[in-house]
Amino acid sequence: MTAQPVTNVAPYHSQEIEKLLTAVREIDRISNEAWQQTLTSRKKKEIEFHDAHRTRQEGVNSQRELEENLSTTDSYEKFYGNKKYYSATGRSHDYVDHWIKTHAAGKVVLDYACGDGPNAMTAAAAGAAMVLGLDISPISIENARRDAARMGLNNTFFFQADAENTKLPDNSVDIVICSGMLHHLDLSYAFPELRRVMKPGGKILAVEALDYNPAIKLYRMMTPAMRTDWEKAHILSHKDLRFAKRFFDVGNVHYWHIMGILTPHMPKAFAGAINKIDSWLEKIPGIQMMSWIFTFELTKRAES
Repeated sequence: MTAQPVTNVAPYHSQEIEKLLTAVREIDRISNEAWQQTLTSRKKKEIEFHDAHRTRQEGVNSQRELEENLSTTDSYEKFYGNKKYYSATGRSHDYVDHWIKTHAAGKVVLDYACGDGPNAMTAAAAGAAMVLGLDISPISIENARRDAARMGLNNTFFFQADAENTKLPDNSVDIVICSGMLHHLDLSYAFPELRRVMKPGGKILAVEALDYNPAIKLYRMMTPAMRTDWEKAHILSHKDLRFAKRFFDVGNVHYWHIMGILTPHMPKAFAGAINKIDSWLEKIPGIQMMSWIFTFELTKRAES
C-alpha cells in the first residue's frame, strides 16, 4: 500500500511522530502474500467477511451511499438488516464522539480495527498530533484513505495489519479507540498487544455489544449471515471486563439502550420519552445488564 504524507503535526511531537511513521511504513511495505501467510483461518475469514461488507460500488463515496444503493436488494438485508436499530444509538454515539474530541487533541491516537475510519476522522479533526488506523480488511483501508483525503485530513495514516500482532513499536500510542471490534478478536492476544503499544497512562475507549439480553441474543441467533462464527460466540460480558483487569485499570463503565432498541418500530414522537426512560433504567443494577451496548475505559498502569 502507498505511504501517505503527514503534515500539521505539533512541533513538540515531530521527532516522535517521524519515528513512529518510519515503523508504520515498514509494516505497510510487507507484501500481501507474506502477510497472509501469517494469518490463521479465522483471520482470513474475517478479511473475507469485512471486505464484502465494506466494498463500495463504482462511483459510491461512502458507506451510507452504498447502503442506500443496496436498500432494495437481498444484499442489503444480509449485511445491513440490523442497521435500522443503530438509529436508536444516538446517546451512546454522542458520548463516544465527545470522548474522542476531549481526549484526542495533541495525542497519538490509534483507531484499532478502524473499519472505514469514522472515529479516526473525528480524532484527526479534533487536533490529534497523529492518527493511526489499522484494519485487517484492505477494502476498509482503501475507503478510509479515500475519505480522509476527501476531508483534507493530513494527520492520518491508515494501514492493513493484524490487531492481535500490530508490529507497532512499544509504548508508542496515547489513546486507543476500540469501537465494536473487540468481540472479533481473541482477547488473550489483543489485550497484551494493546498494553504493549500503549504509553504508560494511556487510555482505551471500548464500545461493545453486551451479551446478556435474551431478546438480543435470540435476534443474533436468527440473523447468522450478519456475523462471523467467531463474532457470534464472543460478544462481551462482565467476564471479559474481569479478564481486562489483568492488563489494565478498568473504569467509567456505562450502559446504553434498553428500551431504545424498540424505537425503530415506534413513531418518532416516542423517541425522546424512551431515551429518558433509558437514562434512568441504565443506572439500575441488574436491569442495566439488559442494555444493548456498554462502554468502558481501560488505562495502562504507569508501572506497566
